[in-house]
Formats: sequence, C-alpha cells, structure tokens
Amino acid sequence: MIRLVEVGPRDGLQNEATTVGVEQKVAFINALAAAGERDIEVGAFVHPKWVPQMAGSEDVIKALPTLDGVRWSALVPNLKGLERALACGIRRIAVFTAASETFNQKNINMSIQASLDGYRPVVHQALQAGLSVRGYVSTVFVCPYEGDVKKERVLEVTQALLDMGVDEVSLGDTIGAAAPNDIENTVGYLLETVPPQRLALHCHDTYGTALANVVAGLNLGIRTFDASAGGLGGCPYAPGASGNLATEDLVYLLTRMGFDTGIDLDRLAQASGVMEAALGRQLPSRQLQRLRQLSRSSCAGSP
Repeated sequence: MIRLVEVGPRDGLQNEATTVGVEQKVAFINALAAAGERDIEVGAFVHPKWVPQMAGSEDVIKALPTLDGVRWSALVPNLKGLERALACGIRRIAVFTAASETFNQKNINMSIQASLDGYRPVVHQALQAGLSVRGYVSTVFVCPYEGDVKKERVLEVTQALLDMGVDEVSLGDTIGAAAPNDIENTVGYLLETVPPQRLALHCHDTYGTALANVVAGLNLGIRTFDASAGGLGGCPYAPGASGNLATEDLVYLLTRMGFDTGIDLDRLAQASGVMEAALGRQLPSRQLQRLRQLSRSSCAGSP
C-alpha cells in the first residue's frame, strides 16, 4: 500500500497571498480526513511575522478531533516551536533543512550545519516526550541559486537527520526541476545506504515532471509520497517554483497503476473545493478540473 502525506494545510497554504482563517482550515482538514487521508500536516509553529498564513496553528490543532488511524503533524523550527507544539497536544512534528547552502541561508537564514545543530535538541526532547519526528530536506536535486545538487551532499544531510532520530526523511524537489533520471541517480544512491521505508518524495510540478518522478520513485521502491490537495503551494524562497504535486492527480495515477491509497477521489475533490472557496480562485489540479467538468456535464440536462 502507498502512504500519502498531505501537506496542503501547511506547505500548500504558507505561500498563499490570502490568509485563511482557523475555521476554514479546520473544515478543510476535516474534509481531507473524511476523504481517507491518514497523514496530514496541519500547521507550523513558526513566527507569524515570517509566515503569517501559519498564525493560529495552535487553535487549528486544538479544534481537530481525535480520529482512529489519522495522524496530525506540524512543522517545528526550534525549541520554542516545540514548546508550542507540546502545549497543544500534537503528537508528530517535522524539522526542515536543505541540501544547498545558499537555499538554506535564504530559507531560514543559517547554514545547513547550524540548522542540524539546532534541531538535535528539538528532536531529542520531542522523542523524550513521546512524539515522532519527520525530517525534510529541500533542494535535493536542483537549487535555484547553485544549480545541480551533489547526491553525496544529500546523503550527508539525510543521514544526519536519521542519526538524530527522525523516522523518515522527505526528499524535496523544491523548484520542480528534477526529471526521472535525477530521481534514479540521487534516490538510487541514497538507497544504497538508507532503507526505502525511511524515505519519502516531495515533488513540485513546475516543469510538469512530478508524476513521472513519482513513477521513478515507485520503481526504486519508494512507497511514501507528499502531495497537496488541489495543487496548493510553492516555495516563497525558490523563484519560479509552482505548486506542489496535486493529491488528486497523484491518487488517480496510483489507482490506475493498481496501488491502494485508501483515498476517495471524489471526496478529495470536495475537500479541495472547500479551499477554493476560501481562496476565491481555482486550484490547478488536473483531476480536480476534470471532475468539475464531469459534474457540469451531468447537470447540463437536468430540469
């Protein structure tokens, strides 16, 4: 079975110009869970000055129900963020760095090594408190400032996160510039050392290669993929980066390939519709647009 990590409520919304309210976020997240999503990143404990769209993450988490088999998670940048996460009862957090020095400086204003050093006490205290921890590595394949990223550097950063105690590392194609050969080369190299169940792929679709990159990951044995409902998102520190891979498009692909995702595509589209209404614009997911057209066609002859 394939495991999908839904990042729309966090990574998807953090770069939106329109700030979405707590009630709208909660409705969106609940609709995602109702569609069968089981791993949902619901917020971030970052300073609202830098990411105003993530303000109110505590209120969002406190408003979410406890659902069997559903795991809520949130991004945590430092010990202060961890304190906030613990206070509202979240049981899974994520920490983040990059494989490109320039990008990390632009993104979080510190070197890769400094970010790793800062995360060690965060991860340690989280594990001591019984939380699980995920790691993100941005610009794994191509950096908007440095170009191609060396696979050896990606392994170093990935291994450092795993050594801290994170249970998996999500490998990000942050500007969506990778092609299947990049997945084969870099992820294949990591898999010589790291078990596939400890890795996930986080693809962006800037150049239309995200689904092809997923297939390349599947062929390597990767079974966990990040996606964003409706295709929400992008990176504010990566010029030209368009939205994340749409969850609807990924679910369609995987289902056609015979994989079980446990996600109802029609209900997922309904969840994305909640956020379309909140943002006042159409989301880019191909499957979302297709399902909407089918719905219009079916209603065309109604009295």
